[in-house]
Order: sequence, then structure tokens, then C-alpha cells
Amino acid sequence: MEQQDIDLHSAITALSCSLDLVGIDEVKHGKRVAMMAYQIAEELNWPDDERLSILHAGMLHDCGVAKIKEHRQLTETLEWDGAEAHAIRGAEYLSACPPLAQLAPEVRYHHTRWEQLLLLPLDQRTRMRANLLFLTDRIDVLQFPYLNSEQILTAAPNIVARLKGFSGSLFAPELLDAFTRIAKSQAFWLAMEPDYLDEDLRTLGQALPLVALNYPSQRELARLFSRVVDAKSPYTEQHSERVALIARQLAADFNISGQELEQVEIAGLLHDIGKLRVSEDIIDKPGKLTMDEQASMQRHSYDTYRILQRVFAHSKIPTWAGFHHENLRGEGYPFKTSGVSQDLECRIISVADIFQALAQSRPYRKSMDLQYILDDLQHRVSLGELDATVVDKLAEHAADYYHLACG
Repeated sequence: MEQQDIDLHSAITALSCSLDLVGIDEVKHGKRVAMMAYQIAEELNWPDDERLSILHAGMLHDCGVAKIKEHRQLTETLEWDGAEAHAIRGAEYLSACPPLAQLAPEVRYHHTRWEQLLLLPLDQRTRMRANLLFLTDRIDVLQFPYLNSEQILTAAPNIVARLKGFSGSLFAPELLDAFTRIAKSQAFWLAMEPDYLDEDLRTLGQALPLVALNYPSQRELARLFSRVVDAKSPYTEQHSERVALIARQLAADFNISGQELEQVEIAGLLHDIGKLRVSEDIIDKPGKLTMDEQASMQRHSYDTYRILQRVFAHSKIPTWAGFHHENLRGEGYPFKTSGVSQDLECRIISVADIFQALAQSRPYRKSMDLQYILDDLQHRVSLGELDATVVDKLAEHAADYYHLACG
């Protein structure tokens, strides 16, 4: 497989924006945790590579959180009994992704008390990195009500005092001492404002070399985020994975090959990444959506497009993924493009998405049998919504595609 040079720092930064969508109100939580961890690591004179690594771990520490309700519980208290579940999930996701697997240990234990970490068979590096993420995660919970306001400067001493009360229990004394020292600076707190935060993250990444990733590694990076999306609901489990498989096979049947074929699969894996913003109450709703709920659903493909532009700016992946709810009549969303503006790959992913969704059980209906799905697709062709050649190509090996859709 041909390798491709990836700006991994920019990719992690951009993809962390998708995780921010889960919180809705707590946007940039991961970035704030990351930057505070970086600054404390700097105060402790950690080597450059360790500081950069903990920065990336901070941005991805909540990759096991897909549900908005779960995120709210995590951001309302210093400790929550259910916190470990998402830490385990996040570590599992990262472990399966070669470019980021080294971050899994600290993510696994980033809600574990310091006194418990000391009893676990872990090396000291993992203990310190995990506890640093826990500390900065909880700092952000306490500072959140005062963000983007000078009130943070008057609230800061109380935040420090409260956390120092957990020295040796929740947090390592060494980490708390370093935090206490740098927290005396107003700049530490004011740097958390969104514009400054984004600027500082860009600056940190400017001097970093590109990372050569082969296609399997690129695919696993995409799969990491598709798993977060699909975990929002039991009804969407493996949806992105199966859409990607169907789209790749359809593209191959159209003699698309090489890097273009690989990018079709990545676009399929990431086509719903914007759906992290959508409440699981809407996704799991058994009845008809209200107009406001429909609007929430319809914006997800635009969020997908904008997030992927930051990661894959020099490829067609953002367009192929972001256009999956367009149709040939120009009546889809979010761009209202007609058929003349849509690549074949866009049309393929659109058909793959509908085919898999109909084959999968949803809260408002059971899974559909193959003949019903084929009839539905042909009806959409007759309405001028779907590409007839793509639907016909799928129909030639319909049973095989149905197996890909259902597993």
C-alpha cells in the first residue's frame, strides 16, 4: 500500500472537534484539557515528545464518550461512578488504531484516583500521565462556568484550593504542586479562551514533521471515529463500517481503484461524523421527528463536511462524505447540489448509506428484507433522486451487498 504523509497533529486537532460536538455546551473541552496538561508537563520539565504526546492524549481522552447524557454526567461532578466505562471504551478504540495506540494506557485510567493508581500494576509514567489527564479534566469542570469572562480570575484561587484538598487521594501531589505554581499566572486561565486556544494549538503544530501513514493506518484512524459515532445508539452499531464496505465494493465494481478506492472507504467510514452533535434522544426516537429535530439531523452532513475539510483538505473525502444526503434532483441537504455537481463516488456513498440503513433495524421500524430495499431504491431512481447506474450495479449482486449490510 502506498504511504501518504499526514499532518497527524492537525488531524488530531480537527478530529477532536467532532468529539467536542458531543458536549454541545462544553465545546473545546478536550482542547482545554490538552493545553492545560501540556503546560503542567512543561512546568515539570517533561521532554518535548512527552509534552506533545500528552497534548494529543488530552484532545482524545473522551473518545469513548458518544452520548450527550453521558458527557453531561462527566462534566457536572468531580467523580461519577459510571466514568470508567467510557475510559475503557476509549482505550479500546485507541488500542485498535496504530497511529494512536500509544495513548491508550493513560486514557484507560484517566478517571482513576491517584491512590488507586498506586495499587495497580502500572509503570510510573502511565500513572502520572493518566492522573494528569484526570486533574486537567476536573480543572475544566470547575472553570467552565467562568470561561470567556474575567470572572475566571476571581474564581481561580477557589478552584485551586478545592483541588488541593484532594492531594494524595484523587491527584498526585507532584502534579497538584505544579498546577498550583502555574495557576498563579492570569495567563494560564485566560489562554483557555477559544481564539487563543486554537491559535496556540496551531502554533504548537507548525514545527512538527508530517507522519507517513500507510492506508491500513489511515483506515484505522477513520474507523476510530466511526466507532464513536456508531456507539451513540444500539440502532446504528456498525452502520458506518458497513456503509464503507458497501461503498468500497460498489466503487470497485465501477473499476475505481488505487488511492481513489481507498478514499471512498474512508469517506464511508466518516460520513456520519457530524452526527455526534445530534442527541441520542432524536436518533432513538420511535416516532416522527419535529421540525426542530429534523433540522438537528439535517445539519450533521454539513458538520461532517467541515470537520473533514480540516483533516483531508487536499482530497475529495470531505465532499464524498458530506454530500451523502444530497440527491440528483437538488432537493437533498445541506448544499442542494444536483446530479451534475455530484461525483460518481458521492452517488455511490448515498446509495450505500440508504441501502444499509434500510437493512438495519431502527427505533421506528424493523429491518427490511432485500426485495423491499431494492424496490425502495428503484422507486427513488424513478423520482430522480438516486443514480440508476449505481442502483443497477448494486442489484446485480444484491445478495452479496445485503450480506455486507447485515453482517
